[in-house]
Amino acid sequence: MMKKRKLGIIGGSGLYKMSGFEKNKWKKVKTSWGQPSDEILNAEFNGTEICFLPRHSRGHKINPSNINFRANIDAMKQLGVTDIISVSAVGSLREDLNPGKFVIVDQFIDRTFSRIKTFFNDEIVAHVSMAQPTSKSLSDCCEKALKKLDIPFQRKGTYLVMEGPQFSTLAESNLYRTWGADVIGMTNMPEAKLAREAEIRYCTVAMVTDFDCWHPDHDEVDVEMVIKTLQKNASNAQSMIKEVIKTFIDFSVEGDPANNCLDVAIITDPKLRTKKTIKKLQYIAGRVLKK
Repeated sequence: MMKKRKLGIIGGSGLYKMSGFEKNKWKKVKTSWGQPSDEILNAEFNGTEICFLPRHSRGHKINPSNINFRANIDAMKQLGVTDIISVSAVGSLREDLNPGKFVIVDQFIDRTFSRIKTFFNDEIVAHVSMAQPTSKSLSDCCEKALKKLDIPFQRKGTYLVMEGPQFSTLAESNLYRTWGADVIGMTNMPEAKLAREAEIRYCTVAMVTDFDCWHPDHDEVDVEMVIKTLQKNASNAQSMIKEVIKTFIDFSVEGDPANNCLDVAIITDPKLRTKKTIKKLQYIAGRVLKK
């Protein structure tokens, strides 16, 4: 039986709060993995309860490498979130992806190197599939919302996740273009991998703020222009999210790769799983570890 669905929003650069919601309450959530980026906003829109987490904390106090991704996902799971839409600012690696355009991402290239990327690194080992890292159901829902709002977007695209916090060198930027990447950012890995381990359906909507440094006009872009685009993107993202909240429950999630993916992922002998580790993983994998 499918559990009741609940939507979580993780907001990136420029999206630190949500307006127009009701019954707003910021809630502090304790996790086995430390503190999440911030308190989580529990709110209602159109009669639907949602959770919102500012990835960099309100006021943008956490750089990408220092985000506690495990705590963020665990906190969402504790609050009953079954579906996550990640909204992230990115740079464009393609001429036709102009600033202000949204990309509904379907693939990632993970170039991060200093982040813990799994919940299963102590006593219990699990291997989940990331062949299809995003949810078609949530992507379909976002596409419908963007079309209704007449926000320019591209369906499907590869998001290259770099470590940061520095931006790319010109050589790196050109290399990533030869790999077929569409956009570049610093935050969706290991977030997407951890969401999959938590059996949470995940979708990324990437908001283009500027061209990466490969573009000949890159040096002519000033901070004021980027901030203006960032603000417009954030406004459009909030409009999209409100449309998604109204309809996401209507999109079937049957066959989603996140559904019960831990059933075939954990390979550690049950006799070797200690109570301490099982307790640590209770929200992430309790469904299978209690069997």
